[in-house]
Amino acid sequence: MIIGIIPARYGSTRFPGKPLADIGGKPMIVRVLEQAWQAQLLDRVVVATDDERIAEVVRQAGGEVAMTHSDHVNGTQRCQEAYAQLAGTGSLSAPGPHYVVNIQGDEPFINPAQIDELAAVLDGSVELATQMSPVESAEILHSTGEVKIVLNAKQEALYFSRQPIPFFRDVDPARWHEHHPYQRHVGLYGYRADILEKIAALPIMPLQQAESLEQLAWLEAGYCIKLVTTVHQSQAVDDPSDIDRALQSSRQG
Repeated sequence: MIIGIIPARYGSTRFPGKPLADIGGKPMIVRVLEQAWQAQLLDRVVVATDDERIAEVVRQAGGEVAMTHSDHVNGTQRCQEAYAQLAGTGSLSAPGPHYVVNIQGDEPFINPAQIDELAAVLDGSVELATQMSPVESAEILHSTGEVKIVLNAKQEALYFSRQPIPFFRDVDPARWHEHHPYQRHVGLYGYRADILEKIAALPIMPLQQAESLEQLAWLEAGYCIKLVTTVHQSQAVDDPSDIDRALQSSRQG
């Protein structure tokens, strides 16, 4: 059983109430929910929120809600609480293992096919999975806002970094991407339920603290992260100025 969970907290430093922002006539959380409903490999979709205003909008749209605490530090912890609630009600009757796909609540036009790409590898043996896409320019490669991935031969993560790895000696950094198939991280996550419970309880780890990347704590703790290539791009809404770009991107797509 694969459950899509959309974390949606009301509080945001840059954009308070972001899940309720109007995106082309609909609240953003409803846009995300409608896209997730179209994914073929999800058995259930739930919005995990800490705010009754968000919950009411989701219910009015016909969606399912899990009310969660407001003090979670990340979406992983919110997904874990929501999953635990579902499991506690006895409503997860399908045989395990169960998986949770963490769908970002600020990508109103995420392509359902992208969700299915990730869900397709959740075969019971996979502990954790996320996505990547090729780096095609020096600008992306050297941007600290773009997370790059080092892989092993099994398409599993060795490391995530804001810096380009590997370093090429005697090559112009502007041409490094021509010498190695660098990959950038695309932040859609799949967790096996037993692993989700464990990683949600991890303390802040040194590598995570250094790069401000939660997934480094999972690697440092010894968990395996499978990487899945995606060709889909989704425009995230981080602040109000991103809304027009998201709408424009959806029209072009």
